[in-house]
Amino acid sequence: MPRQPDPELEGRILHAADVLWRRGGEQALTMRAVAQAAGTNTPAVYRRFKNREDLIRGLLLRIVARLRRYFEQGQSLQQMAETYVEFALKTPHDYELFYSYGTLLNRRTGGKQRRPIRESRPNFGLVEQMAAKELGGTPDDHTELALQLWSLLHGMTMLLLNKSLPDGHDAELRDACRTAVKTLIANAKQKR
Repeated sequence: MPRQPDPELEGRILHAADVLWRRGGEQALTMRAVAQAAGTNTPAVYRRFKNREDLIRGLLLRIVARLRRYFEQGQSLQQMAETYVEFALKTPHDYELFYSYGTLLNRRTGGKQRRPIRESRPNFGLVEQMAAKELGGTPDDHTELALQLWSLLHGMTMLLLNKSLPDGHDAELRDACRTAVKTLIANAKQKR
């Protein structure tokens, strides 16, 4: 009787890859190590993920889903900003993976046209939607604000994760960032 495919194997492979990444970063993420951690063999991993890049894309989609759950807890742009930072600080390896390999989520356009950011970064679209809900207009009206917020929050988060500030200044930086978020939102309201 032929062997039946294991319907849970792909999930186990992704879980194993996730654990390996969190423990050891990029160096730990080999197809052989993933197979061993998932309790399978390397050819089985390659049947589900054609290469390491495809496996990383699978991990990225899991990270996007986790971040989405964080974002969905926010009832305002300010709360979404806080959840973004909290997500990054609680899961720094996820954050690193996302910003090291996030371009794997980009759809190729063949150089013909620019696509909205939300197509490759669905959570960016959530920020645009929240801005439309809070400030009026359509999500397309708030791409610039979403980019401003993203740039600000990512910069502050990287400073925190890399411990770039002298000891004792993290709270001050976070307060300054909160003030900047409020200012960006207030300025966007005035423009409406």
